[in-house]
Amino acid sequence: MWRNYLTVGLRALSKNKVYAVVNILGLAIGLAACLLILLYVRYERSYDEWLPGNDRIYQFQSTYQSKTTSDHFENQGAPYVTKAALLKDFPQIEHATYFGGGVRVTLLKDGRAYTTDDAGLTDSPFFDVLPLPMARGDHQALVQPGTVALSESQATKLFGTTDIIGRTLTAMAMGVKADYRITAVFKDLPKNSHLAIDTLIRADFPSLYAQGHNAEFLTQWGWTGGWVYVKLRPGVDVAALNTQMTAWEKRNIPDTYDEGKPQNIGDERDYALVNVRDVHLGKAQRAAMTTGNDSATIATFAIVALLILAMACMNFTNLATARASQRAREVALRKVLGATRRQLVTQFLGESMLLAALSMLAALAFTEVALPWFAQFLDADLELHYLGRDGMLVPVLALIVLVGAAGGIYPALYLSRFEPARVLKANKSASEAEGSGRLRSGLVILQFAVSIGLMICTAVVYGQTLYARNLDPGYDREGLVQVSGISSEAFEGRQEALIRSVKALPGVENAGRTGIAVNTDNTSSTTVRVTGRSDPVDIGIYSADPGYFPTMGIRTLVGRTFDRNRPADDMTTPFPEVPAAEKALAARGANVVINEAGVKRLGFASPQAALGKTLRYGTKDEYGGSMLLTIIGVVADSRFRPINTPIEPILFYWNDNSAHWLVARFKGDPAKVSADIERIWRSMAPDVAFGARFADQILERGYRRMEARGQMFALFALLAIIVGCLGLFGLAAFTAERRTKEIGIRKVLGARTGNIVRLLIWQFARPVVVANVIAWPIAWWVMRDWLNQFDARMALGPLPFVAAGLLALAIAVVTIGGHAFRVARTNPVHALRYE
Repeated sequence: MWRNYLTVGLRALSKNKVYAVVNILGLAIGLAACLLILLYVRYERSYDEWLPGNDRIYQFQSTYQSKTTSDHFENQGAPYVTKAALLKDFPQIEHATYFGGGVRVTLLKDGRAYTTDDAGLTDSPFFDVLPLPMARGDHQALVQPGTVALSESQATKLFGTTDIIGRTLTAMAMGVKADYRITAVFKDLPKNSHLAIDTLIRADFPSLYAQGHNAEFLTQWGWTGGWVYVKLRPGVDVAALNTQMTAWEKRNIPDTYDEGKPQNIGDERDYALVNVRDVHLGKAQRAAMTTGNDSATIATFAIVALLILAMACMNFTNLATARASQRAREVALRKVLGATRRQLVTQFLGESMLLAALSMLAALAFTEVALPWFAQFLDADLELHYLGRDGMLVPVLALIVLVGAAGGIYPALYLSRFEPARVLKANKSASEAEGSGRLRSGLVILQFAVSIGLMICTAVVYGQTLYARNLDPGYDREGLVQVSGISSEAFEGRQEALIRSVKALPGVENAGRTGIAVNTDNTSSTTVRVTGRSDPVDIGIYSADPGYFPTMGIRTLVGRTFDRNRPADDMTTPFPEVPAAEKALAARGANVVINEAGVKRLGFASPQAALGKTLRYGTKDEYGGSMLLTIIGVVADSRFRPINTPIEPILFYWNDNSAHWLVARFKGDPAKVSADIERIWRSMAPDVAFGARFADQILERGYRRMEARGQMFALFALLAIIVGCLGLFGLAAFTAERRTKEIGIRKVLGARTGNIVRLLIWQFARPVVVANVIAWPIAWWVMRDWLNQFDARMALGPLPFVAAGLLALAIAVVTIGGHAFRVARTNPVHALRYE
């Protein structure tokens, strides 16, 4: 019986080659898209699963919610002091470690300074918590201070080999240079990890931070400069631990006092343990080591892939019901000869499974060919395995069954219900078998609604990308270079000389120092009080010297910026702190500049109204006392962060000790300017790594993720259009075949070729028009929510919707136009001989 079913199925496919090709190709495209996205989703959800014991390893995250504003963010980092407090209060924690240090680490080798964002300090045996895979050495490598572990790539870069156990590496942090003994080389971390580490330095934190005059970092609850990880004992309920965090905060975070009133930083912060497998797709993406993702994006692409697969199944249903008339007599004869409806359903479902299996073979071939490109495009280690833990054999077989059943169940039920008497009676034509075209029209409408919706999404994403590129950031991004590391102690007392030397270079027009530059990750905020008001206000606070604003090209709206000839503008005091100098500064006060967002945050009606107003900064109980700040100018808002981050209200002050970046404005060859600045840099501080970044390149990297999302939507839209057009072409071919006699009669009665072409085109163009009515509101709702995540966004006008609708209509017309023209030109004699 099964052999007979297979024979009949293969004969049916070979007899209708157009039907077979359209269905197999359409299903193959849908299945290939589904397989690629399945691999991508599985990859995104596999982050850090490679870590042994990952179910017990947690990152300690913090959440900030301002009491006075709507400022809110989830932070993967945590203050250093939290680690000791966790170990003290929670015996459920087996081990804990800290990584980061809040400082820039410079590696020194052969007279050259190297720096990397992936180097950091640790205060304890790091591998007890995070057992990274080892290339050389073991997990006891960082038991003692004064040791260091390198990744394979870092070891090869510095030493040319990984056989370096026992050798010495010199590193500098906070101006403190020390030698560290290399005790391990760990394997390069895979891409599916939220960790980004190439150098782990086991330091003596109290001694190092005391030498670096930064001992406060170890005790401050408001300073986040690294990551805390814990390993729980077996069987611990992490949800129960997280419920105790509020009480833990109250026990450990001390009160501070403002004019005698107690305040607690814990009132604006919450803490929680998050499993390492959930970090990559978690809510906290601030202070992340690597670029994370979000579950909504993953779910969106998965849904789109399923929609394309559903479109392919619709093609199968559409074409199977359209050609039902050709198999009506076959069904009737089988019933007369004793076939039951169950047997017929089984036969047609079997044919559907056969078609799905053939399509899957083609889909696997497409996937194998496209996977290297797809993996490179996503910068992901995607691999297709059929067997093993990550094998795709089971999903492949499941998809064959699901797709075969989904695409074949309705045609099987539809074909098997034909009544033999009605079909076989002498005056009943096979082409007149019962059946309405409403279902087929409905499926075509759904197919093109999906295609139009994806085209709209693609247009909006690309439109927002272009909008972001052309948006005025509030500064001149052309010819702007920034260099980090100017706050190093190696430049102490020589920063001004460095600025003068840079400004004297050919092509350099201006230079300055700052605590905030283009897309820097640092965040600094404080609380001030407007004179005459009692409520405190949170506002960002960053340093800027007199050269910063003209170098950046930031416009002054009212008042002025800092002037070297006005001592009251300068808040720089000796470092380390000298009590007398701090008290003198607090007593005399200082001048500050705010941006437009700062005007609104502080509650002033306009920039002009803010000019000359005073703010109270600090508390009477703090070291040096509180200080009166006078607003001397208001500058235009500048977008230093990505476009999805709101513009920060900022208070600029001039303090050279807090300036971490050198910025320079230039004309000419960027490479030459960078080389000239590096030459001066190395002549003054050879132990400080040099790393120049150009503003336009920084912004370009910021747009890549948005562009990648747009390209993904464009790819899916193209696949959806191809699948939809395949179905439309096949449906048009069968419909034209059924209307051959009608077309012949129309031509005999005088209809012209153009009339018949328009008739056939309109029959299939009408569902596309209706599809727009469905797709437009859904796409508008989805893209409106997507655009709302951006602080600045394009207007969601009618152009993407109208353009997508017209493009879909044009594609449909082109798809069926050629076929309609060929049918319309057929000789009526042949058409009337059809029966």
